[in-house]
Amino acid sequence: MKKSKPQDQVQYHKDGSVWARGQTVDGVGRQAMTAGAIDRLDELANADAWLVHRGRFLDVAFLVEVGDAPYLLRIRRGRIEAIDKGPQVMPRWTFALRDSPEAWAAFWQPVPPPGFHDLIAMLKVGALRLEGDQHPFMANLRYFKDLLALPRSTARSAA
Repeated sequence: MKKSKPQDQVQYHKDGSVWARGQTVDGVGRQAMTAGAIDRLDELANADAWLVHRGRFLDVAFLVEVGDAPYLLRIRRGRIEAIDKGPQVMPRWTFALRDSPEAWAAFWQPVPPPGFHDLIAMLKVGALRLEGDQHPFMANLRYFKDLLALPRSTARSAA
C-alpha cells in the first residue's frame, strides 16, 4: 500500500488557491487566516475554562511555524502568557510544530479534509513536523489538539 505524501494532500490551482482533498482554501485569505488564527489563539484559549483546567499543570514554551513565520507560544498553568511573532534570535522552546501555511489553513477549516483533521494525522501523512522534546507534547496531547483546533470554532461560526 502506497503511503500518501504531503504533496498528494495539498495541490495548487492556477490562480494560487489551494485545493486540499476536495476543499478549496482561498489563495488571498490563506495567509490572513493562518496569521490571524495564531494571533487570536491566546484570547480563545484563555477564555476556554475547560482548556485552561486541562492544562493546569502545563508550563512550556513551544514554537508553531507557519511557513517561514515562527510564533513562540509560552504557556503557564494552562494559560497562554505570550505569543511572540518571530523571527527571534535563538529562541528557547521545548518542541516545535512546523508546517506550510497551506497545511495550517487546511487544518483550520471548519471541516478539515482527511489527513488535516488532527495533529497526529498531519504527522502521519508527513505534512507536520514535530521537533524537539516530544514528551510534553505527547503527555498533554489532548490539550494541544484542542488548543490548536480553537480557530476552527471561529471559522465555523463565521461561515
